[in-house]
Amino acid sequence: MIAFGILAIALIASALFTVTARKPVHSVLGLLANFIVLAITYVSLQAEFLAVMQIVVYSGAILILFVFVIALLSSGVKPFDIGPDRMRNVIWPALAFAVVALVALGSAIVRGVLTPAVVSGTAGEAGAFGSVADFGNALFTKNLLPFEVTAFILMVAIIGVVLLAGDETPPFRRTRAARTTKREPIAR
Repeated sequence: MIAFGILAIALIASALFTVTARKPVHSVLGLLANFIVLAITYVSLQAEFLAVMQIVVYSGAILILFVFVIALLSSGVKPFDIGPDRMRNVIWPALAFAVVALVALGSAIVRGVLTPAVVSGTAGEAGAFGSVADFGNALFTKNLLPFEVTAFILMVAIIGVVLLAGDETPPFRRTRAARTTKREPIAR
């Protein structure tokens, strides 16, 4: 329980650092720390598959995507103008939300609604918490519709990015324009 508390504090601290860092690269480093601590939390819950997927997918792919976006967006542009400080407007609602969440969590613990998860079996066995078999079973049976909807949304996002970042003229117009241009005969 002490290890979970330390990991929870590290998760919250790295998330706050990610949000409050002044430079985008520092935010990415804070996000990397958050992903690593979350993977360690998964390992402490004996969900090794989720921990590996956390590192491979999020730290390996998503984080690299963020680094490329930061690199491409900040190249060749003038520095951004600093706008008004809006963080002061967020402090009181965030504190109110935190107090309400802590009161709700405390009352749920007192009433006995929240109990610690009981991990049955050893890691890697079918039927054990966080095993690959249970993860695949839950993903492709009970949660198939959200999985398919997420795949569709990601596909639409990829197509949108390709269309936005692509060439100004579609390829079929470019080839048609190249065929209709007259060429000068070569003088011999």
